[in-house]
Amino acid sequence: MTLVLSRRRLLSTAVAGGCAALFPAIPRSALAASSSGDAARLTVDRRTLEVNGKAASVFGIRQPDGTHGLTLDPGRRFLVDLANRAGEDTVIHWHGQTPPYVQDGVIDRNRPAIRSGESVRYDFVARTGTHWMHSHHGMQEQLLMAAPLVVRSEEDRRADEQEVIILLHDFTFRDPAEILASLGGSSGGMAHGGHGTAPAQGAMNHGAMNHGAMAHGAMDHGAMGQGSGHDMTGMSGGMVMDLNDVDYDAYLANDRTLADPEVVRVERGGRVRLRVINGATSTAFHLDLGRLTGQVIAADGNPVHPVAGSRFAISMGQRLDIRLTLPGEGGAFPILALREGAVQRTGLILATAGATVEKVAQTGEAQTDPLDLSLERQLVAVTPLATRAADLTRRMQLTGSMVPYVWSLDGLTFGEHRPLLVRHGQRVELTFESASMMAHPMHLHGHHFQVVAIDGRPVAGAVRDTVLVPMMGNVTVAFDADNPGRWPLHCHNLLHMATGMMTEVVYEGFV
Repeated sequence: MTLVLSRRRLLSTAVAGGCAALFPAIPRSALAASSSGDAARLTVDRRTLEVNGKAASVFGIRQPDGTHGLTLDPGRRFLVDLANRAGEDTVIHWHGQTPPYVQDGVIDRNRPAIRSGESVRYDFVARTGTHWMHSHHGMQEQLLMAAPLVVRSEEDRRADEQEVIILLHDFTFRDPAEILASLGGSSGGMAHGGHGTAPAQGAMNHGAMNHGAMAHGAMDHGAMGQGSGHDMTGMSGGMVMDLNDVDYDAYLANDRTLADPEVVRVERGGRVRLRVINGATSTAFHLDLGRLTGQVIAADGNPVHPVAGSRFAISMGQRLDIRLTLPGEGGAFPILALREGAVQRTGLILATAGATVEKVAQTGEAQTDPLDLSLERQLVAVTPLATRAADLTRRMQLTGSMVPYVWSLDGLTFGEHRPLLVRHGQRVELTFESASMMAHPMHLHGHHFQVVAIDGRPVAGAVRDTVLVPMMGNVTVAFDADNPGRWPLHCHNLLHMATGMMTEVVYEGFV
């Protein structure tokens, strides 16, 4: 059965029912069948992946020819038929896209899960840039239910450069629910962003979670199972920061480790555009260009004035487009992602014809520093928000702890949360304040925001959808309320979101 969620249907609903009934619950019987037309086809299914010589069962999001994810040409609509062949319920979030509310890829009372064997059509105007797609249901994202989503612009088409996509991930052979339990977190029966819905029928594999009903009792943090780690780094004044919740079995770039990295053939003296996506569940990276110098030209799919360098921070959910010019003499050039606060690394290798490709170790000689906002402070949007005063301001504390392992916003876990209520047309300024010794990448669905202040100092920063809030720091973002709906706002560390670090931006009149 194919379900159709189109902009035309949404607009007709809005006209008929007014704001209060803009997106009522959508019964499956009310959704018309569709023909395949010229829609791109994606299938969510299971696959076997070999990681460091050991086979693992993971998910995939693939086109009929086996290509992971989707690249759309300039001007093409996001017209996609998504088939669920995963053997369990799922839903795919189009991270970075700003579709109508019901097409966002989150389960709530207005948006059902995609049951195994079903197909759903999505149809909306695509937003250009480097984005990605991933499950927003239970812990499926940890098992690699994620893929690139690139929408090319006319400028991209005209550019004389080779595009190279890098999707980063952290990988475990363990059941992700077991990892969460070893940290002291609890699991239940809801998808991400359940928004008050009843649990879906049947227990979901891999630990579907009730984000509003996490246990808040004391947890034995010292009894964590193998594979869970907490890299602690001392700070002045005796304070200690926590950089990583979990030590994973491997770190991947395009599904491969440095034991068998992807080697991308490039031209001597050629220009390359790296489209880097941090799809890791709980790991931030330093992107290291080695002997090369690049220019960041886009953040989260939005153009920025070029910032040159050879190492750039990228947290979970974020994307960076980096332009490189290769030396005329050619060679082999590792592009590495270095795990924050650790020695592990992953990546791929750019190599010209005839170049000797040497083995690159999966660990470095010294652990890396914590991510900071030095790059964020340099980024300036090519197309910033129009200048206007904020109609609504709010400060939001990012709260929680490792013991007990519960993460929250303003001390409230999802289900107990206080939604941010907005009206259509408002300019909203939101200040995130980290009140713990862990950084949090905060992601807003359905909108892109501009970074307008860092630690209280105004900046004309990047327009993006995910911003890193450092431990004990604060970041202010501004966005225009121009996409009515009920939108998740959450930390993009899946384990933090799982235990409650999520709220909603809710437009006036939505139930």
